[in-house]
Amino acid sequence: MSSTPAQAPAPVPFWTIGGIAVHRVDEVPLPPATGAWLLPDATADVVGRHDWLRPDFADPEGTLRLDSHSFAFETGGLRVLVDTGIGNGKTRANPAWRDLRTGYLDRLTAAGFPPDSVDLVVLTHLHTDHVGWNTREVNGAWVPTFPGARYVTSRIEREFWAGYAMDEPRRRMFDDSVLPVEAAGLLDLVDVPPEGAELAPGLSLLPTPGHTPGHLAVRLTGADGEKALITGDCVHHPVQFAHPAIGSCVDIDPERAERSRRELLASAAGTDTLVLGTHFPPPTAGRVTVDGGGHRLLPVAPSV
Repeated sequence: MSSTPAQAPAPVPFWTIGGIAVHRVDEVPLPPATGAWLLPDATADVVGRHDWLRPDFADPEGTLRLDSHSFAFETGGLRVLVDTGIGNGKTRANPAWRDLRTGYLDRLTAAGFPPDSVDLVVLTHLHTDHVGWNTREVNGAWVPTFPGARYVTSRIEREFWAGYAMDEPRRRMFDDSVLPVEAAGLLDLVDVPPEGAELAPGLSLLPTPGHTPGHLAVRLTGADGEKALITGDCVHHPVQFAHPAIGSCVDIDPERAERSRRELLASAAGTDTLVLGTHFPPPTAGRVTVDGGGHRLLPVAPSV
């Protein structure tokens, strides 16, 4: 009696920055309606002015493409994961995020980062689609997915939410994805000065407040000085390169978010810095160039 062999995981794409291989660990493409809800000022007319957004970052009708994924890499002797997506089996208000059953952990393992091997989890901020795989369900309880890791976020971020009047969906998210990590003694809060904070050789956190008060971007520096930036939600989509005034409907401080976005893009423009978007669909990464009164992203394809 024959059996069908298990299908091998698809190759995990990666970019190499000064000897650091940064792997994109896919969770799920976000539904087409996400862009219009998240970035309401990024209308089809606005998107249609920029041919470079199509076909990768928008469809022919001007609908934005967005993804949920993490980035995994090794630097300074640490195996690092940046953001943990939406998670499996979680009760969420957004139907597209509710009770997911994805192969995220299989893809993370295929990239060479089985959960028990991860040393550090960097949380750019504490929103639902960035903390979901902090935990997984075991025997009816939510337990840390990465038991050997330190989970790191900004002290400002955690203290803000501690004093925030949460609605039921957000409180539920904290209950299943943040509080179990704290209860296990794995959550570290860091103070991030304006110039950034180094967590390990080649790995720094940069303050990019506005989307949330303690939002962070991540900077990688390779042995040869080559750099990369992981945006978190400081930039949700490449259309914001051309129109940095376009903000997210869930930005807590829209004016500060725009200022952070402009500063981040200006710091990378015209350099060899590779920008990796936490929600950018494939090809996900590129370099920033000045384009008229704004910027554009010149895509850099990953290796597989």
